[in-house]
Amino acid sequence: MWFKAEMKNRRTGRARDVLDVKMRSSRLRAVRTRIAGVTLSLGFGTLMALYLLWRVGAWALDRLVYENNSFAIQKIEVLTDGVISSEQLRRWSGVKPGENLLALDLARVKRDLELAPMIQSAAVERILPGTLRIRVTERVPAAQIHVPRPRPGGGIELVVFEIDAEGCVMLPLDPRQRAVPLNVADNQLPVISGICVSDLQPGRKLESAQARAALPLIAAFESSPMAGLVDLKCVDVSAPEILVVTTGQGSEITFGLDNFGQQLSRWQAVHALGLQMDKVIATLDLAVSNNVPARWLEASNLPPSAPHSAKPQRLKKEHV
Repeated sequence: MWFKAEMKNRRTGRARDVLDVKMRSSRLRAVRTRIAGVTLSLGFGTLMALYLLWRVGAWALDRLVYENNSFAIQKIEVLTDGVISSEQLRRWSGVKPGENLLALDLARVKRDLELAPMIQSAAVERILPGTLRIRVTERVPAAQIHVPRPRPGGGIELVVFEIDAEGCVMLPLDPRQRAVPLNVADNQLPVISGICVSDLQPGRKLESAQARAALPLIAAFESSPMAGLVDLKCVDVSAPEILVVTTGQGSEITFGLDNFGQQLSRWQAVHALGLQMDKVIATLDLAVSNNVPARWLEASNLPPSAPHSAKPQRLKKEHV
């Protein structure tokens, strides 16, 4: 009897223990469920609050700033150091009066302006409440390249490209795009010949090192005393390792690809010697370092040359 009672008590104790464990597990699950529900509710509420704040902020920003007529562009100021008209620069910028000044993408305006090959750099700034200021630095043509092509109706025509001192290829400005009329000096740029036509891509720089070497030669000539004595008409870059210059006086001067200042000084000395002998240079090879091969012509046998015109200085202008 005692054994049976003990077994019964053990069964009852075990049943109570199991029931207690189940009750604790149920309570634990309930607590966890409530915590998860509260957490999800708080997270969802926070997200909704942030979304509403973002929407209200965006609405307020649109109404108070981006759609506010007080910040409409009323004036576009254009500052340029070159010859492009202010109206043409405004068109290239893509900005129209009445647009919101604060909503304007200044990086886009700068990029659009600098896509024009004639523009070297551009800066754009806001002047509140309604002024946009554009500053432009233009590329200055240093030389021309003439490319012959067939005309649609027959014959041959020359397509003119312009090159600045950095070797950037440009097309000449249309007269309607200029603030000042084209003058005679603009058509007297030296011509570079012997360049591959495929190398001429407007907005890109010349790839040929031989062609790029002609540009510092032209710059060195313009700042040398020889610029007041002769006219540099053409630089032929077709031959390797040398540049062949043709002057308006009919001389043919061969240069090496470096030390242009020294070579120009030697040219000046030979030119002065020719004046003393009443002769002019027919050919002169300055690429040879140990001597100066030259061929002369009698000055009296040459036709009179046109007077040399100095290259005009470009003055900074403001267009409003």
